[in-house]
Amino acid sequence: MHAYEVLLRPIVSEKSQLQAEDSRVSFEVAKAANKAMIKQAVELAFPQVRVLAVNTMVMRGKAKRMGMRTTQRPDWKKAVVTLRPGDRIEFFEGV
Repeated sequence: MHAYEVLLRPIVSEKSQLQAEDSRVSFEVAKAANKAMIKQAVELAFPQVRVLAVNTMVMRGKAKRMGMRTTQRPDWKKAVVTLRPGDRIEFFEGV
């Protein structure tokens, strides 16, 4: 798997913004990616940062109702990447 196929999107939420103050960034990643692949992909995509640790978890898809019918959203994998103190990744520059 190529490094740019590992990181799917950054997770921008209230919780992830609070974690960013502690040099932790959250990403949605490919389900087949492991911690070493995620670390390599982050350091390749953002060369100004160094990764100290990677924590991964599989987020279960939520059940959604549409009238009488219920469907299941797909499961997805989340990675919380801890960066070296002082390093930051800016997703929205100039906003």
